[in-house]
Amino acid sequence: MSGHSKWATTKHKKAVIDGRRAKLFARLIKNVEVASRQGGPEVEGNPTLYDAIQKARKSSVPIDNIERAVKRGAGTEAGGVDYQTIMYEGYGPSGVAVLIECLTDNRNRSASEVRVAMTRNGGSMADPGSVSYLFHRKGVVIVSKATGATEDDLLMTVLDFGAEDVNDLGEAFEVVSEATDLVAVRTAIQGAGWDYDSADATFLPSMHVDLDEEGAKKVFKLMEALEECDDVQNVFANFDVSDEVMSALD
Repeated sequence: MSGHSKWATTKHKKAVIDGRRAKLFARLIKNVEVASRQGGPEVEGNPTLYDAIQKARKSSVPIDNIERAVKRGAGTEAGGVDYQTIMYEGYGPSGVAVLIECLTDNRNRSASEVRVAMTRNGGSMADPGSVSYLFHRKGVVIVSKATGATEDDLLMTVLDFGAEDVNDLGEAFEVVSEATDLVAVRTAIQGAGWDYDSADATFLPSMHVDLDEEGAKKVFKLMEALEECDDVQNVFANFDVSDEVMSALD
């Protein structure tokens, strides 16, 4: 299994319960606003907005905040911002490739924050295209084992809807598809009676860098520093961490 997937689920749980809760809320609200602006405020015809709202609700974002974000995005409430998506590329410790996705209204601020976080934590910026070719755009649905779903059941349910793989992440399953099949796969999972933790179009690496405990510590520190930046929405990297190393770090 990809260590970065396990790390992503672990740090998400941590963010919900620790002091970074407000930052997580702000990030999720921004996603809702942008989805509403780009695809309209009606969830029936805007699956991206549907998933953004579901993700916010599952993280306990107050429903009033979500509804106001939908209205701001649609232009029916003042205060909306025209955010731009910007991707930065770089390398972290141990040669790990890093993609940083920002949602911002100020390119200069975002570039400065990302560059500082990278250079202070053993990373370096890279030219556009020098890292992104190592990643593929995919749809990923995370289904908790607490739902009662098994790997075989999930596979049988989603194969006809474009799913490519089902991976065991320990406490949950990761269902991978083409990004264009994400909604169909997520809908099939719901139709089978299982809830899901998240459904996102994401970047998965085509190759991995194996990290030992010391390397993992450095990479995790960089990833957390990047995610502390206000404009950063997602950080993708191509590292792999064994169960033994993850256990040692936990």
